[in-house]
Amino acid sequence: MAKQCEICGKKPLVGNYVSHSNIKTKRVFNPNLQHMRNQFPDGRIKTITICTRCIRSGHVTKPSIHKGS
Repeated sequence: MAKQCEICGKKPLVGNYVSHSNIKTKRVFNPNLQHMRNQFPDGRIKTITICTRCIRSGHVTKPSIHKGS
């Protein structure tokens, strides 16, 4: 599974560590991705990989919990 948000497409970015002596070495900025169950408008439920910004923005809806009766 790719390290990418399924809603906004956010993925890892490449940057540099910069030391006190200004030596630069490569590093990776990974997005904060979470696995979350999502209920789509047509009613189906699927686990998706989503970034925390999309969760806070309300781009996903958690499925309602029905206890067996």
